[in-house]
Amino acid sequence: MIITQAYLQTWAEARTRFSNLLPSIKEEDLVKKLINTKNTAGFLIRHIADVELLFTKNVFGETELKVQAKTVIAQHDTGEWTNLQVLLDYQQSAFNSLKAIIEKQTDEDWQQTITTKEFGTKTKSEAIGRIISHTAYHAGQLSLTLKYGM
Repeated sequence: MIITQAYLQTWAEARTRFSNLLPSIKEEDLVKKLINTKNTAGFLIRHIADVELLFTKNVFGETELKVQAKTVIAQHDTGEWTNLQVLLDYQQSAFNSLKAIIEKQTDEDWQQTITTKEFGTKTKSEAIGRIISHTAYHAGQLSLTLKYGM
């Protein structure tokens, strides 16, 4: 499980780019967006969590998990992500779910290939890089939105 622990630590550390922003967010920040962009801070928080849950289910095989990835389904900000506590609870649940399923992977599992419509066929090892970069990308957007958004 050396490989699994290394990926778990890498993912958890990379996710701090997102999670370290959360304690300072106020409810009124959730409606902020950058000029000439469509996504609010609330949408970005929800989207990161939605995608983590999709990875938990579709990449790492937690088939009993029920996911309603509203941001992925809508493909745009509908303006409904304005309750801070609900968003914080949801993202924490997504974190816990993804962490738990990563911990269940054997070192051999990381070379298993999976196919999704979003990014094709990849090994689980490649997929962990995808979720790390996805969260970091949107954490950057969130940081800028919180700092400069209106």
